Amino acid sequence: MKQWHALSATTQDVLIALLMFVLGAVMYLSGIYPLGTVAPQPPLPIRFAILTVLCAASLIRRRRPGIALAIGAFPLVADTLLGSTIPVWLLYSDLVYAAVLYGSHRLSRVSAATSTVLSLLIAVAVWIGTGDWRAFAIAMAAAFAFIGTPVWWALQVRQHKEIAAAEHTRAEAMTLVAELDRRAAIADERKTMARDLHDVIAGHLSAIALQSEAALGLTAAAEPDPKVTGILASIRTNSVSALQEMRTMIGLLRDDGADEDIAAPRTLAQLAILVDAARAAGISVRVRDSLHDRPLPSAVDQAAYRIVQEALTNAMKHAPGRPVDIEVRAHAGNVELTVGNPTTGPRPGEPLDTSARRGLMNMRERAIALGGSFTAEPVDGRWEVRALLPIATTRAPIE
Repeated sequence: MKQWHALSATTQDVLIALLMFVLGAVMYLSGIYPLGTVAPQPPLPIRFAILTVLCAASLIRRRRPGIALAIGAFPLVADTLLGSTIPVWLLYSDLVYAAVLYGSHRLSRVSAATSTVLSLLIAVAVWIGTGDWRAFAIAMAAAFAFIGTPVWWALQVRQHKEIAAAEHTRAEAMTLVAELDRRAAIADERKTMARDLHDVIAGHLSAIALQSEAALGLTAAAEPDPKVTGILASIRTNSVSALQEMRTMIGLLRDDGADEDIAAPRTLAQLAILVDAARAAGISVRVRDSLHDRPLPSAVDQAAYRIVQEALTNAMKHAPGRPVDIEVRAHAGNVELTVGNPTTGPRPGEPLDTSARRGLMNMRERAIALGGSFTAEPVDGRWEVRALLPIATTRAPIE
């Protein structure tokens, strides 16, 4: 099976055509090919010519399924007029399967519907022509076997492929969201380290440089000891040099080597990035933003974005495929955030898994750090995350 999948599509189609030709030749030469009683039978060269045309059409069954199906209709009609045979119907059923599976959505629907209607018309024509209900039953059974089964099987395979493709797209979108979050976290951590270095060390170094400069000024008015003057000058020079090196280090910490827009702290202005990523994964996201670009304190803006991001990520992870509603509005001096989706998780009272509990804790800590409130609970068959963040706050957000 692995060796078969390793072959190219063209090679697979050539091998399938050769196999079907060999199978048809064996059935023609052994005389077990008729689908009904037809006398007299046409010469075998005519049968082989019809089979060859169908095999030629099979060579493009995957690349041009619609053209292959149209070409195959002509030898099928000729075979039906001469007396239907098993090899021809086997080959044409494979062309129907290929058209439904590999064709566009429109071609797939048209091929399935046309093949089904054509099969029923042939069966009715057999009944009208023979007047025998048993011939009609045989024709219906043949139509189900050679047309109905390939159409049903191709639709099933196509559906599974589309589901797999959608899951792959969703996984890529989740990876993008995680990567954006990782970059933002790294950038925020770098800025925190740079700020701490500046606050703790820069002040002391600046004080040393200023005090040593003042001491040098005082010693210059008197009769300075050359050794004391040299020591003070060395202290001032080293402190200024260390201050410059520390500022260079802070600049390196603040520069993560990535695009500035990506590295910058996320705010509600970048909410469209999360929404687009979720929609690319096949999640229906509805956003109601009544802030109208109203300026918010930096701490509130960043914390609001993080809470929405965490809630949306949890919704995509624990309720895949379900629509998500996001509402952002200002209410009584607060920013109110609501993220809801139809719940597929545990019933009220059942414990959440570790990742969900950790996400809820992070969101709650961000809200409480700003003096706000946070709730996450099922409401009328939906899971709703609601956070209330005071706009007038001086607390720093939790990064």
